[in-house]
Amino acid sequence: MENRGQKRTETVDELPADKRACSSFEFRPSTSSSSAQTQMSFAHEARDSEMETSSSTSGSTRSEVDGEKESTNGSCDSDSSLRDYYRHQSTGDHTKFKKVLSSLSDEFEESAQLALLTELCELLSFCSDSSLSSLMADSFSPLLVKLAKHESNPDIILLSIRAITYLCDANPRSSGFLVRHDAVPTLCQRLMSIEYLDVAEQCLQALKKISREQPLACLQSGAIMAVLSYIDFFSTSVQRIALSTVVNICKKQYPESPSLFMEAFPILCNLLQYEDRQLVESVATCLIRIGDQIYHSPDMLNEICRHGLVQHAVHLIGLNSRTTLCQLTNTGLIGLLAKLAAGSTIAFKTLFELNISNTVKDMLSSYDLSHGTHSVPMLDGHYSQIHEVLKLLNELLPAVCMEQDGQPKSDKEAFLLSHPDILPKFGVDLLPILIWVVGTGVNLLVCYGCLSVIYKLVHFSTPDVLQSLLQTVNFSSFLAGVFVRKDHHVILLALQIVDTLMLKLPHVFLNSFMKEGVLFAILALISPDKDLKLFPVFDGMSLETNGAQKSAFREVRRCPCYAFDMGQSSKSPENGCCKLQKDTVHNLARHIWTAFFETESVNPEKGVSNILQNLRNLSSALTALLSKSLEDANCSQLEEEIYGVLHQILSELNEKDSISTFELVESGVIKALVNYVSNGVHPVGEETYDTANQCYDAGKRFEVFGRLLLSCSDPALEKFSLLTIVRRLQSALSSVENFPVILNHASKLRNSYATVPYGRCTSYPCLKVQFEREKEEISLRDYSEDIVNVDPFLPLDAIEGYLWPRVCNIDPKSSTLGSKDLKGSNSSCSHSPSYSSDSVDKIADGIVSKKIVDNVHKQQDGKRDVLLSSPRDTARSGREILDSEKVTGVHVGAFEQEEDNTLQKDDAVKTEEPGCSNSEDTSQKLLLYLEGQQLDCKLTLYQSILKQQIELEHDIIPSANLWTHTYKITYKKTSFCQPSSYNSRTVFSEVDVEKLGSAHDILFLLRSMERINRMRLNLMSRERTYAFAEGRTDDLDKFHVAVYDVSQNEFVNSKLSEKLEQQMRDPMAVSVGGMPAWCTQLMASYPFLFAFEAKCKYFHLAALGRLPAQILPSPQTYVGSYSGRQQNHGNFPRKKFLVNRNTILESATRMMELHAHQKVLLEVEYNEEVGTGLGPTLEFYTLVCHEFQRNGLGMWREDQVDCMNAAEAENPGFLVSPVGLFPRPWLPSLSTESSTSFSEVIKKFRLLGQIVAKALQDGRVLDLPFSHAFYKLVLGKELTVHDILLIDPSLGKALVEFQAVVERNKYLRSLCEEEESQEPGVCLRSTKIEDLCLDFTLPGYPDYGLAPDSKMVNLDNIEEYITLIVDATTKSGISRQVEAFKSGFDQVLSVQHLQVFTEGELERLLCGEHALWNSDELLDNIKFDHGYTISSPPIVDLLEIMQEFNHEQQRAFLQFVTGAPRLPTGGLASLNPKLTIVRKHCGKWIDADLPSVMTCANYLKLPPYSTKVDLALSILPPISFLLYSFVDQIQKTG
Repeated sequence: MENRGQKRTETVDELPADKRACSSFEFRPSTSSSSAQTQMSFAHEARDSEMETSSSTSGSTRSEVDGEKESTNGSCDSDSSLRDYYRHQSTGDHTKFKKVLSSLSDEFEESAQLALLTELCELLSFCSDSSLSSLMADSFSPLLVKLAKHESNPDIILLSIRAITYLCDANPRSSGFLVRHDAVPTLCQRLMSIEYLDVAEQCLQALKKISREQPLACLQSGAIMAVLSYIDFFSTSVQRIALSTVVNICKKQYPESPSLFMEAFPILCNLLQYEDRQLVESVATCLIRIGDQIYHSPDMLNEICRHGLVQHAVHLIGLNSRTTLCQLTNTGLIGLLAKLAAGSTIAFKTLFELNISNTVKDMLSSYDLSHGTHSVPMLDGHYSQIHEVLKLLNELLPAVCMEQDGQPKSDKEAFLLSHPDILPKFGVDLLPILIWVVGTGVNLLVCYGCLSVIYKLVHFSTPDVLQSLLQTVNFSSFLAGVFVRKDHHVILLALQIVDTLMLKLPHVFLNSFMKEGVLFAILALISPDKDLKLFPVFDGMSLETNGAQKSAFREVRRCPCYAFDMGQSSKSPENGCCKLQKDTVHNLARHIWTAFFETESVNPEKGVSNILQNLRNLSSALTALLSKSLEDANCSQLEEEIYGVLHQILSELNEKDSISTFELVESGVIKALVNYVSNGVHPVGEETYDTANQCYDAGKRFEVFGRLLLSCSDPALEKFSLLTIVRRLQSALSSVENFPVILNHASKLRNSYATVPYGRCTSYPCLKVQFEREKEEISLRDYSEDIVNVDPFLPLDAIEGYLWPRVCNIDPKSSTLGSKDLKGSNSSCSHSPSYSSDSVDKIADGIVSKKIVDNVHKQQDGKRDVLLSSPRDTARSGREILDSEKVTGVHVGAFEQEEDNTLQKDDAVKTEEPGCSNSEDTSQKLLLYLEGQQLDCKLTLYQSILKQQIELEHDIIPSANLWTHTYKITYKKTSFCQPSSYNSRTVFSEVDVEKLGSAHDILFLLRSMERINRMRLNLMSRERTYAFAEGRTDDLDKFHVAVYDVSQNEFVNSKLSEKLEQQMRDPMAVSVGGMPAWCTQLMASYPFLFAFEAKCKYFHLAALGRLPAQILPSPQTYVGSYSGRQQNHGNFPRKKFLVNRNTILESATRMMELHAHQKVLLEVEYNEEVGTGLGPTLEFYTLVCHEFQRNGLGMWREDQVDCMNAAEAENPGFLVSPVGLFPRPWLPSLSTESSTSFSEVIKKFRLLGQIVAKALQDGRVLDLPFSHAFYKLVLGKELTVHDILLIDPSLGKALVEFQAVVERNKYLRSLCEEEESQEPGVCLRSTKIEDLCLDFTLPGYPDYGLAPDSKMVNLDNIEEYITLIVDATTKSGISRQVEAFKSGFDQVLSVQHLQVFTEGELERLLCGEHALWNSDELLDNIKFDHGYTISSPPIVDLLEIMQEFNHEQQRAFLQFVTGAPRLPTGGLASLNPKLTIVRKHCGKWIDADLPSVMTCANYLKLPPYSTKVDLALSILPPISFLLYSFVDQIQKTG
């Protein structure tokens, strides 16, 4: 019994024969050698088939596609012949079965019985479904059961049981016949009296088949103990079969016989210690289902806990478990622990002894809420992992009984009282993480569960313990944020917590509640009609009391009263009955106010804190000074006063922990700062900068504000002013924002047919609409006869484009358009003049078009990008700073683009706008109304309906009502092309802004902060330039001191990110048009608020119309396993493409010519090579990337080959670019017609754009080290002199110093003019500019002339020299190459969709992770299978070697195993399929064999090398070979 399952794997191949003795009995050998051979071959076939399982995905899909192609070439005659063949075969098989049955019934000779059984097994293996009738199966059953009971011949026993197994496959009803003839007891008896291993294994196979259809019979016959009693003697694969039988038996509920499971519990609990993941998952599944059946029996729960179940389960769900379970099993184990904690005192005590709070803390800390929480149940009824965790935590704390006088304490409460150290440890571990979870904006049920645990913790803790727990967290601020939610259940829990705290620690929390606004939230609850103008955060705060809404609430989700009640079934009829009475919340709030707060000292009119009053005074002072400055813009003294007040405000805000979020929001400081930055022009409405002075002042103030925030030189980020203010603003935004998450609780989408705006099938339901002409409209035809299906996720201007030609009435006396006209026009609806099929396709791919993004900001951001910081600055120099931040489409800040760029954008907008197109009668346009409200034509119909529901404060939309209701839309004609509200220059409409309140000001100020952070180098460089110019410093080296920036993650709002994640998990989120409008509006204007993962998912919705397949919620997938390699396959058809390794770029060109415009998944097959799929395709993209990095192409700055002779270079090497690839400048005078070399460069950039976009569409990782400056150009941003530091550091440094010399020269000349003295000479590092001997050519490119005449650089023209270099390097010299790249990209995907990303995020999106792996990631993200476990010596050696790899070796190893040298976004954990290492079966010379791979499945077949040295000598040569060559000559397949 020494060989356990976890160790058995190593020796399974060394066992001599299949008939191995499994007990101490004296076994007789089998008399049939053929059966032994059959068993052995069967075992090897099973093992080989398992080896290929993980790589079958792409292959199977491919074979299906190929099969479809081949089937189209068939004919009706061939199909008929095939049917005749099967009919003939079925008749022949039936005759053979009758013959075997007759012979087997009459034959008693053992040799003849063996022959007949062998023939029967062959017949059953290959017969068709109709060959074996139920009557025939019933006749065979008693004979086979009788032969299985044979006492002397093991071969007869083996073949008869094998026939029973095949019989279950051949006829579905056979299991019932076999059970009726006592097959199960016979098989169980054979297993219990085990004599031959092959017979026992065949019994397990047969029981697995029978248990699928007859689990109760198997249970009653003792099959569980039969398959488990000697499980240790079998190999791992057979152990899996045995556990599959137990899983099948446990699938159904047996309330009358739960005790039948109890005997198997010790064995099952012991199996949890094994290392095989599939085995442990099966055992865990059995235990979870058994736990569901005995849940209501405390005695049985206590009994199973005595076998170590709790210990094993806690170990498996912990992060340090050596066996990684799938999410569904992991969640089930947590739910099992919750049931045990609820019903078993032993489990309750054991969990605390095992320090369960620390385990749960680790889980929640590492748990990705954006991937793991679902607001609705999965299809199989299982809730998310965090939901089960909260159930467990709620059961670990006793229920709160309000009336405890005279009542005995519960066992749980008595245990906690007798162990006073448990509750403090529980609180220290979990209270901070629970507060964080609530703060992320999770759904209602999760928020309620967290608050329930917190309330119990507060209730049962002593005052001393409670004060110790809460001193490290701002608990009052947390509660104030909870009160913003409007649900009764959440607010009641918050009130109960406040009541308990005021009873236990009134002296601690009285002032804190006032400071953080809890007091005023309670006042708003008891006085909802009172005008709280002093405290607008809680003004109008009220609870949902509408009865119809509450009934809708019950319809779509479980009441929180029952969500964490272990005594209620998820399907019980009581779920909809809320336990809360009507006035419970109001009465408790009134009680708290009367008991604790209704005193003079805490009166809300007088109880304002000194800090709040001081901030209000500063805010009023700044506002008053700004008003004066508008009247007298040239008063320098006024600007100094403004600067002083601004400095005081920022000093107050920079004081750590002195200002609460409530005080910051209520003080008016945020609005005052917004007015200052925007120069008093509020960024909402139609106002704009009317004069150049207003634009000048706004730019100047922005720079002053930025320099004030960046003036701190302390590298410690905790003391960094900008960081402190950003965190305060984030906290304020999380407290005041109320963007709704609206979820459709449909279990699955249903297909539908959208008549409007064009006829096509959709994978989601359509909305029923009846169009009606407005009563007073007489110039249009009526269209009200038919109800039509409308695509809910396309903009309303598409519907308008469909409707206009059908209601346009050229002849006012024309008759009404009838149903026949409608049907006749459906076929041509997609080709209407006002809405072409091309524009429909563009909208279907992504709702947010360029014109929407461009026009969102025109009014809000002002007229022009200006940034000035010195009274001597000019408007031109101010614009230079913000040139670096000009963004086409996603523009941030308070400034606008250059006029020429704006005009270009407007032209592009005009060509795209359906409602204002250049078609006939451009003045005609329809206005659409729903429920009397005009609809925004840039929103979708679905978003418009949601908007109306939000205004009615309906947080949840019942899916049944939404999709079955018929909406009446009225239309009328307007005589001019009226822009919709979304196309205006504001992000939100006026109504939206009023509802947002202070959130809008916070968003604007955060955007300014984020822009200041991105421009930190520009701002600080200008500050140092002015210091040098004015003589305050002569040290030019200070120009290059590092500027400490705030991490971009600090601008991510976790609450809004989680809300967007929840919204994208909604079943209706098949495009961005299927989400509330705030999602697209915030993403377009404030993308920095969202985490990179959320942006990636949003990008896929916008660009591809769906989420990646791997991150869709599914009970069978590991939620959060987001892959950057195969993430976009979805429903795209697959296309194979044959390429030649020797002409990679030519093959890529042909590929893009054929498939750039098609949404197909490309798979590469190499000429004269075997294998296709993921691995070869990734390798193809890698090879293409390397080809683009060759010298001699004339594409990149590092290319040392002469531009004019680039095409003539032979065998060029590869470029080495430390700062990344950036386009090489070419003379603007060159054209593609006059220069063949330049024409080839343009073609290659266009091809590169196509390749990059296609790789992004198909989810392929690229190995292209672009510079961040190039990414900025792709994103539409303009580059300045400071960006040249990212392209050419030495040139950029020189230009910055030249610019400082220019500024000093200007400053000294101005002084000389005032004093009428001689102009002094200015030197650069003690050297005159003339002595540098610079001519007007581009540095590094002597053939690139900057000026027509060959003049030299001097002090008078050095500024022109700098301007021309910047222009040649970042604009005119590379603009055509960049445009070619963008045009190629646009042929596959719209480049506008990328603008939600930063440069660094775009690099991660395209090229994956730069850092590959560390030692901690290897164990967690590599699967070991088929002969290897985590403790196998070769695996231990391999992991040690992999940890010692340098970066280049890691890249080579990845390319060897996966086909690509980079990991996808998310690192090693995101590889899909998972990196798997299996044992390779070798010959005699194991140490001389090489490893082989299956790149399609990320499969490494590793021989069992005897030593680490042998392994290193075998694994290093293949990957070292890849360091120098990209041609795979090693053993690679697939």
